[in-house]
Amino acid sequence: MKIRPVILCGGAGTRLWTNTKTHQAKQFIDFGNWTLLGKTLQRIKNAIFDEPIISTNKKYLNQVKQHLRKQKIIKYKIVLEPAKRNTAPAILSSALIKDIPNKQSIMFFSADHLIEKTSIFNKAINTNKSNLTNKNIFIFGIKPKSPSSEYGYFLTKKGKLNINKVTKFIEKPNIAKAKQVIKKKGYWNSGMFFIRKDSIINNFKEYQPIIYRNCVNAVKKAKYKNNIYYLNKSFFVKATSKSFDYAILEKTNEINAIKLDIPWSDLGSWKEILKMYDKNKNKYFNKNNIYFRPWGKYTNLFKGKDFLIKELYVKSKGILSLQKHFHRSEHWLITQGRPKITLDKNFLYKKPGEHIYIPLESVHRIQNPGRKPVKIIEAQVGSILKESDIQRFQDIYGRVKND
Repeated sequence: MKIRPVILCGGAGTRLWTNTKTHQAKQFIDFGNWTLLGKTLQRIKNAIFDEPIISTNKKYLNQVKQHLRKQKIIKYKIVLEPAKRNTAPAILSSALIKDIPNKQSIMFFSADHLIEKTSIFNKAINTNKSNLTNKNIFIFGIKPKSPSSEYGYFLTKKGKLNINKVTKFIEKPNIAKAKQVIKKKGYWNSGMFFIRKDSIINNFKEYQPIIYRNCVNAVKKAKYKNNIYYLNKSFFVKATSKSFDYAILEKTNEINAIKLDIPWSDLGSWKEILKMYDKNKNKYFNKNNIYFRPWGKYTNLFKGKDFLIKELYVKSKGILSLQKHFHRSEHWLITQGRPKITLDKNFLYKKPGEHIYIPLESVHRIQNPGRKPVKIIEAQVGSILKESDIQRFQDIYGRVKND
C-alpha cells in the first residue's frame, strides 16, 4: 500500500504582514514563478505516494484548484473546513474520510515548507513505513544550522530497532536556550507527521474525545461533490480548536523522530525569506535592475505582490540619507560588513547574519564606517514600493529638498 500524502493548506500567513487586511497566505505567495504549495505538490509526485488529499478552507479553494491544475494533478481529494479549528481537527477529519483504509500510512505535509534534497527526505519516509503501529507517531526533525528562536525543538534517545524516541519538546526558546538545546543534540521540530490512520483514531479517542466525536460526525454528515468533502459545519465548529502538538503530541509517549540533515525552512519570517533570496540571488539577478547612487548601488532582485526584494551595496564611508517612508516597512538582513544603523533615536551596529526591522514611518539610515563594502538584502513591504516614497531629513550628497 502506498503512502497517502495529506497537505495541510489552511494557514493565513499573518506573521509576514503588518497590514492584516491585505496579507497573503504564505503558501500562495509568488516568490518568482514558484510558490510553496507548488513545491509541496511537486514533492509528492513520487512513486512512494498515492493521490494527494488537501485540507483547506473555502477561502483558498480556487487557489488550491489552480495549483493542482498547474501541477497536472488530476486525481486528488479536497477536505474543506467550514471554520478554522487549528491542526488537530484538520488532521483528524482528513484521515477519517472513507478514501483512506484503516491501516493506511499517512504523511502529513505543511503546504508552506521549503525542502531541498527531497530524495533523502522521501527515502527516510519509505524506510520508516514498516515501523508505524496503531499507536505511534513519527515526527520529522531538522538538524539546526544555527540557533534560532523561530522554531520549536525536541530531544531524543535511542530506542528499540535503533529508532529515535522523543523524550522532550522545547517550545521556541530564546537564542541562549537554543544554543544549550543544540549542544544536547536537539533538532528543529518541522511540524510534519507520519502516522497510520488507526493510530490517529486511537490517539484522538484516548486524548481528545470531544474533537474525535465531532470530527467523526462532521465527516459522516459531509457533502461530497467533484472530489471535495464539504465537512458539516454544525459538528465541525464544536471540535475544540487545538494544534496537533498540544492535542496529541504532549499527551502520548509513543512519539518517534526521523532526523534529517537537509536544507529546510518554513519561510515563516522575512529574515528566512531574505536568506532564501540571498542564497539564490544569482537566479534573480538582472544587470538592467542595477541602480547607482552616490553611496554605492542597489539591485532590484524580485518584485512580488506588496513586496520588493533588493540588494544594497554601500561602499566604504558611504552614508545613505536620514529618511523615512509613509507606505512601506522594511526588513534588512546584513550579509557583508558591519554597518552603523540609525533607527529613530537609537544607533545600532550589526554584523553578517543579523536582521533588523524598520517599521513604517521610522526615521532610519545606513552608514558604512568600515573599509569593507556593506551588503544588505532588503525586503520592502507595503502598498507603495517606489523610490518616491522617501522623505529625507539629512543627506551628505545634497539631496534634501528645502521648501
